[in-house]
Amino acid sequence: MINNNEQNALSDLLQSLQVQLLAAHKTQVSNDWGETDSVPGYNKLYFICEGEGWIRIGTNDYYPKPGQLFLTPAHVKKSFSALNGRPYLKYWCHYNITAGPFDLFQWIGVPLCIDVSDTDKMTQLFQEMIDWHRQDSIVARLREKALLLEIISGFLETVPIRVLQHRSEEMNRLNIIQQYVDNHLHTGITIDQMAEAVHLHPNYFISYFKKHFGIPPLKYVNRKRTDRAKQLLMATPLSIKEIADQTGFKETNHFTKFFRKETSLSPTEYRMAYS
Repeated sequence: MINNNEQNALSDLLQSLQVQLLAAHKTQVSNDWGETDSVPGYNKLYFICEGEGWIRIGTNDYYPKPGQLFLTPAHVKKSFSALNGRPYLKYWCHYNITAGPFDLFQWIGVPLCIDVSDTDKMTQLFQEMIDWHRQDSIVARLREKALLLEIISGFLETVPIRVLQHRSEEMNRLNIIQQYVDNHLHTGITIDQMAEAVHLHPNYFISYFKKHFGIPPLKYVNRKRTDRAKQLLMATPLSIKEIADQTGFKETNHFTKFFRKETSLSPTEYRMAYS
């Protein structure tokens, strides 16, 4: 299972989450449906309605059944075929979902096949996603992404999640960065200090950080200062000056201008609206 530190690091990575639906259909496959040792550069989701089949992911064999949702991760060798003259009727989609520089499922490992508790709802989600994918409009692109995210998040809610072993060292480095920032929000934080915390040259650190978190280091620090200020405004009786001190601002006026720029509200207005 994923631990708290990994959870926090992944949460920050997901701030830069990118989702792209490549294809979505409902298909009655033929008896000769199949591939051998293909390595797609995208993820696949199958929602099985009828039929029998065999799917190999890596070295593991699966036999998804009607009422199950099956995930094929990107960049993994796979083979598949129909079985017993009863080829699948299935909803399916191809998509990319990236967190930082990698596909999300290159960071995490999950069970690939699950039983769907509400098959009517899953059918509706897939059908709506297919319908929107057929349309050519800005709204359609937004709707299909929202539906795809609902399907993926519903899948992840039902399974244990773990950080893949070959990503654990990288995740540890990202967590060190995150903890350093969290522990020093009351001070001035420089790029040199952040880079030193993970033993990287400052010039390399800037590109490394932006690649993984999707934003420059100091913009990330500002986002963390804003989040900390919001939390203190909502959950504590601390004065605005005290909150300014705890988020690294020596002058209350500077903090107020910063907070308004980030949230469109003054600290006092935010506290009145959300506490």
